[in-house]
Amino acid sequence: IGDILQKLAPFLKMYAEYVKNFDNAMEQVKIWSERSPQFLLIIQDIQKQEICGSLTLQHHMLGPVQRIPRYELLLKDYLKKLPQDSSDRQDAEKSLELISTAATHSNLAIRKAENMKKLLEIHEMLGEEEDIVNPSNELIKEGQILKLAARNTSSQERYLFLFNSMLLYCVPKFSLVGTKYTVRTKIGISGMKVVETHNGD
Repeated sequence: IGDILQKLAPFLKMYAEYVKNFDNAMEQVKIWSERSPQFLLIIQDIQKQEICGSLTLQHHMLGPVQRIPRYELLLKDYLKKLPQDSSDRQDAEKSLELISTAATHSNLAIRKAENMKKLLEIHEMLGEEEDIVNPSNELIKEGQILKLAARNTSSQERYLFLFNSMLLYCVPKFSLVGTKYTVRTKIGISGMKVVETHNGD
């Protein structure tokens, strides 16, 4: 395995170029999906094909970005189980060095890709109605809260998505497939303050 991966190492340059252009590619898909109904229709028709596995184009674009880190994890696990005197150890260690270097150089892009994947998942939860999928948008925190009624002790379930530019206040939405929410309020976070209160206040 080690000698085979060493031979394939030069192709990592292609991977580096893909990762470098990933943000721009995602942005172009977003721009042209909004700008050209024909482009959007073609993308949607392709995504409906069985071979796409019900995943969006953006989900498939994430695949190559996540590929090298998987190779790195597999090689590390392989070396742990490989006998010290194995004829493949030296080649495997060299392969891990080459692949780890490529993975290190792309860590930032991978984090961005993971964030983009999460944004796509939230975009689908919100019925694909909120414009949140762009490279500059970052999810900071999400979670359930309970809204307490002012006149009695009853409570209602609510859900918050906090991004680096806004807070989405959502209510659960009935769905037969997956978790869905409806956005009740969108709040810009510029100048926002968090104040601790108590039920009696």
